[in-house]
Amino acid sequence: MNTITNPKVAALVANIEKVIIGKREPIVKLIAALLSRGHVLIEDVPGVGKTKLVAALSKSVGGVYNRVQFTPDVMPSDIMGFNMIDSASKEMQYREGSAFCNFFLADEINRASPKAQSSLLEVMEELQVSVDGVTRPLPSPFMTLATQNPVETYGTYHLPEAQMDRFIMKLSMGYPAPEEEKQILDQKGMNAADLQAVLTLADIKELQNNADEVKTNDLILEYIITLVNATRATDLLTLGASPRGSIALFKSAKALALIHGREYVIPDDIRDLAVGVLAHRLMLSPKGKSTVGSATAIVEEIVRVTPIPG
Repeated sequence: MNTITNPKVAALVANIEKVIIGKREPIVKLIAALLSRGHVLIEDVPGVGKTKLVAALSKSVGGVYNRVQFTPDVMPSDIMGFNMIDSASKEMQYREGSAFCNFFLADEINRASPKAQSSLLEVMEELQVSVDGVTRPLPSPFMTLATQNPVETYGTYHLPEAQMDRFIMKLSMGYPAPEEEKQILDQKGMNAADLQAVLTLADIKELQNNADEVKTNDLILEYIITLVNATRATDLLTLGASPRGSIALFKSAKALALIHGREYVIPDDIRDLAVGVLAHRLMLSPKGKSTVGSATAIVEEIVRVTPIPG
């Protein structure tokens, strides 16, 4: 995961690491999700850099970045936009919502009502918004990044499984090591706003197209299918990964191969991404809750016992 041989991605990672210390793995996976044209859920405790990571990514590519702090009073129109009467012309005019950007941050998404949460379904899946019968495409590239705190659940609304399935992967930042935390303290206040763009949006679209061209073979496809089907065949889960999960693992593995400078996917790409791509799509059975405790542990075990093809 630490070897980045694509020069454009290497420059992007190095720039982000000026403000995000010691988090190479989540940074690389976030970029893999971007190159896969996917969306990311970042779940972790407050204060570990979730919002700063998103802002640093946007600043590093010169993208338009909109942040909405999700609360129970956030309305779908805040995200999708609305029609209103113009006081001068006396005609209805459309006002764009916050989703019209390149990087849309839904901060603490589980604190918004289900009505507001559901407004993101069309945004994330179709990359468009529909208001009063008129459909409008979002800018390209477009990425939704959502954060949530897994510890404090008072006053929150659990994301439904259909919406969780829209995220190509779920990431966690984790606490820094002591030596990394010392570097954070020594930064002397540097933040994402201080960064300069090292890539353009055109560069990102080019990298996305390059990721599409990365090659796979039947053994890689069979490996993905075997892993995904294993989530559907265990009594530790009541809900296994959907075909969307297979597609997400396929696309993100191609992006990760590109990041590592390869024109083809290898099994290690699949293994590196399997937990982040699949675990949040699964639902534990009562037996799974009592014997294993987490979907992450189940996916890790599936990866461990599944033979590598070839």
